[in-house]
Amino acid sequence: MLRALVFASLIASAPALAAPVVLLFPAVGTTTQVTLSGRVLKNGPGPGSSSLSKNLRRLTTSNWEGAEVDVRFQGQQAVVKSGHDGNFEATFTAAKTGFPTGLWTAEAGVKGAEPGRATVDVMAPDAPFFVISDFDDTLAVSNVLERGKFVENVLVKDELTQPVVEGMAGFYACLRDKPSKPVFALVSGSPVQYVARVSRFLQRHDFPVFGLYLRDLGPSTLSDYKQPVIRALLKALPGPVVLVGDSGEKDPEVYAQLRAEFPERVKAIFIRDAGRTADAARFTGMTLFGQPHEAAQVAATQGLLEPKCARSLFPHDGGTP
Repeated sequence: MLRALVFASLIASAPALAAPVVLLFPAVGTTTQVTLSGRVLKNGPGPGSSSLSKNLRRLTTSNWEGAEVDVRFQGQQAVVKSGHDGNFEATFTAAKTGFPTGLWTAEAGVKGAEPGRATVDVMAPDAPFFVISDFDDTLAVSNVLERGKFVENVLVKDELTQPVVEGMAGFYACLRDKPSKPVFALVSGSPVQYVARVSRFLQRHDFPVFGLYLRDLGPSTLSDYKQPVIRALLKALPGPVVLVGDSGEKDPEVYAQLRAEFPERVKAIFIRDAGRTADAARFTGMTLFGQPHEAAQVAATQGLLEPKCARSLFPHDGGTP
């Protein structure tokens, strides 16, 4: 609720904006099917003179309804129209040979607008699991429970100045360090307008490539906005999933709900201690950790990563069993 109030308060006064732009969101998919989504903005955010102005421009851009969007991936093309909120979606089905695994680029264009490009991570059929992660206070220090600091991180900080949760990139690198690499999807309450900011933050701090599934702010996403996205990912991607979040808001409750719905799919749940940990029942069957090396130790015992990887990245934190 706090996030929604912060973002809603920004819409009243929009700064001068730039030309139209297509936002194409990084995605994950399989060798048989890839779904791409994005948003068309009538006026792109343009360059800001400060982090505050850049963030305000991002959050106050207007959507382009009815734009004809040309989406392309792996030699295939789909033409779709943007909805009332500027959003669009296109699904590509592979030929008999399948889409090649690994990292690829997709494109989306609208006449008269700056085109969008995004990375697609195609998961190998024999990948041991995939990872769904939160962002705020899981990967980036957002201080969601402290109103003043949270507002500062949302509005005044950017991808260069928002602090990272030290050690999480190493933990994720070890999870990915397998012959058939798991894919990573980030399901977050951060607004879709921050897709470039979040992508640059992750790149800057050496995280694996993520598919980004950010929140489309509105009355329907004031609560329970993560569950539908995660259900869709579980439907689209086969095999076990590892869920990673934090204790500050509702990740433990959301993940417990999904584990109850998909008991055969949820392989492990890791929750970073970001406050509100007095009620131990919130974390039943989960790993609550203070430092990423602690999560890595548990993950090693569960066979999710190689102990030698954790030892190399956390040599002064006790290594792994």
